[in-house]
Amino acid sequence: MSCRVRFAPSPTGPLHIGGLRTALYNYLFAKKNKGSFILRIEDTDQNRYIKESEEYINESLKWAGINPDESPIKKGKFGPYRQSERKSIYNKYVLKLIENNKAYYAFDSDEELNNLRFEYEKKGKTFKYDYSNRKSFKNSLTLTKEEIEKLKKQNSFVIRLKIIPNQIISVEDKIRGNINVNSNLLDDKVLIKSDGMPTYHFANVVDDHLMKISTVIRGEEWLPSLPFHKLLYKSFKWKTPDFMHLPLILKPSGKGKLSKRDSEKMGIPIFPLSWKENIGFKEIGFLPNSIINYLALLGWNDDTEKEIYSLKELETAFDFKKIQKSGAKFDYDKAKWINHNHLKNLSDERLLSLSKKSLNYLNSSYKKTEVLKIISLVKERLNLISDLKKETFFFYNDPDYSLLNEKFSKNKDSIKVLNDLKTVFSSINNIDNAKNQIINYGNENNLKLGYLMQLLRISIVGELSGPDLFSIIKIIGKSVTLKRINNLMSKLKN
Repeated sequence: MSCRVRFAPSPTGPLHIGGLRTALYNYLFAKKNKGSFILRIEDTDQNRYIKESEEYINESLKWAGINPDESPIKKGKFGPYRQSERKSIYNKYVLKLIENNKAYYAFDSDEELNNLRFEYEKKGKTFKYDYSNRKSFKNSLTLTKEEIEKLKKQNSFVIRLKIIPNQIISVEDKIRGNINVNSNLLDDKVLIKSDGMPTYHFANVVDDHLMKISTVIRGEEWLPSLPFHKLLYKSFKWKTPDFMHLPLILKPSGKGKLSKRDSEKMGIPIFPLSWKENIGFKEIGFLPNSIINYLALLGWNDDTEKEIYSLKELETAFDFKKIQKSGAKFDYDKAKWINHNHLKNLSDERLLSLSKKSLNYLNSSYKKTEVLKIISLVKERLNLISDLKKETFFFYNDPDYSLLNEKFSKNKDSIKVLNDLKTVFSSINNIDNAKNQIINYGNENNLKLGYLMQLLRISIVGELSGPDLFSIIKIIGKSVTLKRINNLMSKLKN
């Protein structure tokens, strides 16, 4: 059987990075095994359906470079790829289960069942519709054919799987090993809802079979559903695919699953692209390669010290046997560190093309060749593309000296030294000679080079850290340098 995997999100909101990682692992598994990666939209929950969500999912995968081989956009021979367009298929297969006494109609109202759940809760118990009580309810197991047909015409029924008690359901998860569950623990889950749409469980199994999915790779939250899905395969006498349930992405504290609330509380992105008021990784300044690299390492590693990967390298290195069982803590600082490494490996031209809009202020003041030199100077200091504005601020704005060190502000000699430096710069015809001239001045006046460089950096940049000072001076030019030395002298005098 050829390798076929699928990513099957529900369009009920933005794609969480946990979902993006699931898509990535499916994609990498397919690439490693020369298989096909399918995108299927599971839109059976019409009450929670959000129209813009499917477009968001497609755009997120496209941005990340995870391109499906088959999808609602890229048609294949196993479509349709939206579950809402497959209703007739589900009806056909659920009728087969009914004919074989594997499923049954249930006509109990929501109100009746909710009342029962409430009564059970009062006793500290959980209500289950199962083998032990199904004969006491209004369903096709307890009604005559005439009663069933009459109630069916009212279109107010669900269809449930008839689970046989006292079976041991054995199923293997390729990450977690063998799982054994007694069928007595399961309820007769709904397969077709009262609106005629299939439940996740039923549509999922039918589609995976018909689309010839060989391996189901999904989040750990679906692990409790595995025995029920195994029973559905068994009820149809279908071959069960392989299963892999991925570890959760945890909060930075390691306590609980990473959620939208954590994003809002901690000011960290959890969506690949912006969604309404929530800023995405792309917009905050991450490269797609970086976030893919980071997500790949959240639950997997190749047993080496290597941490920086391109998507192509991941396609070769990925091995599902090295996926961990335990949850992986989300570390925003680590994500930024990985982004930093990808940014510094970009060409200056590529970084300029990615940040052209945000660098308008430079483009209006400098030639392209100079802007490229500026990018080359600050690139090593970037964690995010959006850091460019902060790191290049002094190329288009005079410092305000708000961070002026007491070492200089209370040193009466600083003004004299700055005045001398101004004289040195005024006499320089070639900026390339500036450093040697300053060294000579320091030697003649018994002043340490470190002190002179700090004073000069404060005047030009406004702080004590930054790129190579003489490279900055060469770009901003002699007149701007002299102006800023004057500015600092005025600040110190006041």
